[in-house]
Amino acid sequence: MSDTVSGTAVSIRGLRKAFGAKTVLDGIDLEIGRGEFFVLLGPSGTGKTTLLRILAGLELPDGGTVLAPRRRTTVYQEPRLVQARRVLANVVLGLPRSAREAGLAALEEVGLAGHDRAWPATLSGGEAQRVALARALVRDPELLLLDEPFAALDALTRLQMQELVAELCERHRPAVVLVTHDVDEAVRLADRVVVLRDGAFAVEQPIDLPHPRDRNDPAFIAHRRLFLSHLGVAATAH
Repeated sequence: MSDTVSGTAVSIRGLRKAFGAKTVLDGIDLEIGRGEFFVLLGPSGTGKTTLLRILAGLELPDGGTVLAPRRRTTVYQEPRLVQARRVLANVVLGLPRSAREAGLAALEEVGLAGHDRAWPATLSGGEAQRVALARALVRDPELLLLDEPFAALDALTRLQMQELVAELCERHRPAVVLVTHDVDEAVRLADRVVVLRDGAFAVEQPIDLPHPRDRNDPAFIAHRRLFLSHLGVAATAH
């Protein structure tokens, strides 16, 4: 892994990854621009999380090249907070003492001003994910990796978190890679969506719609239908 240059945050060429006899990524080529919000859709077991883990440096490819920024952070489906540390200590975990003010500012950005001395056990699921997001953003990442971070939240909290992530990513402008099973979430947030199937990209589609996006907009519905068709799901205009 090494830094990329110019306007490219991620550059992947010929990426291959197998687990035993099963090839999950087969010759993937991909470039993601700085500040781009990129979404990976696909059924379970198609290699989405494997690709994310390779970008995070947690898995090694079996072939090909992967270039990504060194400053990269990940937000997972579970907040992964240290229960024995207060909220602010979780946000600045591993950072020098001088990061305290930046940690407080990050908590304010995610709507948790005044929660710095709270214990993780006192937080709701949405609040805990906001802490995880603050922990990621305080490190000023060039690449933000989101591994289904809203999947465990209720519907309303999920929508609120989508809005928050969209706002913060627009402000901080990292390149973002989001893994999700939620087609509406993908269309709502992405600059570009890829459907990953059988180790390769089944479809790659830019989403050129203004924000905020209306799920009843005919263009939104058309994108939804396209992705659902490639996922083998009958689409409706709900």
